[in-house]
Amino acid sequence: MEFKDLEIFQIVAEKGTITEAAKEFNYVQSNITSRIQKLETELNTPLFNRHRRGMSLTPEGKKLLAYSKKILLLTDQMKKAIQSNEEPSGKLEIGTVETLIHLPKILSSYIKKYKNVDLSLITGVTETLAEEVLNHKLDGAFVIESDFHPDLVSHEVFQEKLVLISDMRPSTLEELKEEPFLCFSKGCGYRARLEAWYKDQNITPQKMMEFGTLETILQSVAMGLGVTFVPESSVSHMEQSGLIQCHKLPDQYSKFKIVFIRRTDTYLTSTIEKFIETLESNKHAQWNH
Repeated sequence: MEFKDLEIFQIVAEKGTITEAAKEFNYVQSNITSRIQKLETELNTPLFNRHRRGMSLTPEGKKLLAYSKKILLLTDQMKKAIQSNEEPSGKLEIGTVETLIHLPKILSSYIKKYKNVDLSLITGVTETLAEEVLNHKLDGAFVIESDFHPDLVSHEVFQEKLVLISDMRPSTLEELKEEPFLCFSKGCGYRARLEAWYKDQNITPQKMMEFGTLETILQSVAMGLGVTFVPESSVSHMEQSGLIQCHKLPDQYSKFKIVFIRRTDTYLTSTIEKFIETLESNKHAQWNH
């Protein structure tokens, strides 16, 4: 059994057709078919149900998929471990919540120092990003500190404070309780904090509106559509320009830490190790400042 056979098997399972898998590997379809048949012969069991719409895994195929993911992950980690003394290079996929004003500085200092690293940044809400790190889809993520899965380890990056923001109309905190709540999807740490405040104040928001991007939320607040809860640092420029007002809530709802999370059991390559070192040096610089 070859590792390539397992890779092909995984892609066929994911795509559901030989045609799509062949496109993925840039192989002819007969090559993919023969590899799958070879695997089924070696294991002496059908791995797929064939039907007009494509292919679906048999119970035995589902078992093999779980094992093959572990085998290929270990193979990847083995390669990284052997190459660990090299200068950081290759692909580094990092997730982040959308409101981190300090993040460009961190990423810039890392990329300028390690020019052979191809860094990709994906945005999302804390809950989703933690899940993707857990499932090996991301190398790590910047998220709001919370109770993470035991397989995740966190590194504190910086501390922030959330503020409730509204448009420039004169309004008290009591009046703002009646305003629509503009937020990211469920799983957002900022949303969870404001929902906790609402709950403790026995407030039921009259309307809750979900948006996909921070920019849309901020512009909607400035136009009087509702209120939201965001890091103070991410809206200070709008406050100074007279576009929004900031309202402070008690520390138990507003103070929070941004942490960088990664899996505890993955090999710490030089690429990710140097990234964590960069985080640490930036954290110390921020605190000393």
